[in-house]
Amino acid sequence: MPRVDSTVTDTPIHEPTDSSLLWDSVRVLIRLLEQADKLALPGTDIQWRNHRRRAKKQAREICYKRGKEKKAQCYRDLIHVAQKSLQYLEQAQLALHLSGACNMTRHMQWEAEVSHYKPLILQVIDQTERRIFKGEKVPAKEKLFSLFEEQADIIIKGSREIKYSHKLTLSSGRSGMILDVVVESGNSAGSERFIPMLDRHIAHYNHPPRQVAADRGYASKANLDKAKKLGVDDVVFQKKRGLKGEDMAKSPWVYRKLRNFRACIEAGISCLKRAWGLKRCT
Repeated sequence: MPRVDSTVTDTPIHEPTDSSLLWDSVRVLIRLLEQADKLALPGTDIQWRNHRRRAKKQAREICYKRGKEKKAQCYRDLIHVAQKSLQYLEQAQLALHLSGACNMTRHMQWEAEVSHYKPLILQVIDQTERRIFKGEKVPAKEKLFSLFEEQADIIIKGSREIKYSHKLTLSSGRSGMILDVVVESGNSAGSERFIPMLDRHIAHYNHPPRQVAADRGYASKANLDKAKKLGVDDVVFQKKRGLKGEDMAKSPWVYRKLRNFRACIEAGISCLKRAWGLKRCT
């Protein structure tokens, strides 16, 4: 007898803005260039300039400048610095490839980092140019919110504050133990996730549950009908949302019992967040 609910866990990132992401990009590029210097064999010519202070200055200027044109000028300089640092990195990569490195294992690890961060930095530059200079409203699915937690999604729940995090869908049993957890991609609606969670439960235990309870966000006539066809006797949602109680459960008493049973998963989620660190994690 599972109960299903969802929650949001924050990722450990700062508030993402175009300027802060560009500043992070320059910091990462400079760090990789410093590592390239240490990896290079004696006599290898790796030429680059440290633009970290210049990038930090422009990122701060953007916070305090007023007027779109003044901010746009700072963005142009910040993007130029990021692109120039990226060129330095590509030249260092080529120099290390031609001359070799003093430590091949560390060189391979460095190359893996370069391959990981380079497309992310290019994406940051692209989305900044689209938003600042072309006036586009970049869709959330095409945005990058962090170089270090690139899987972070933007989650907006009703009129609450915006969160840059992951959405989790959980199911628990009568004992309170979590039976299943799915890390969702994006901010999917609860009504779209009810049947997939039920299918996962059936796949795990080789038979449908006799009863299931879920939050009001999962309620829909289609979900009720599909769950009944899968063999679930009682399917109870916290709020009826146009559904009839007799269609969900065999009696009003069963409906009330399952509705109250569902509420206990809230305590389980609260315990996971406050006692076990699920409130913010990678």
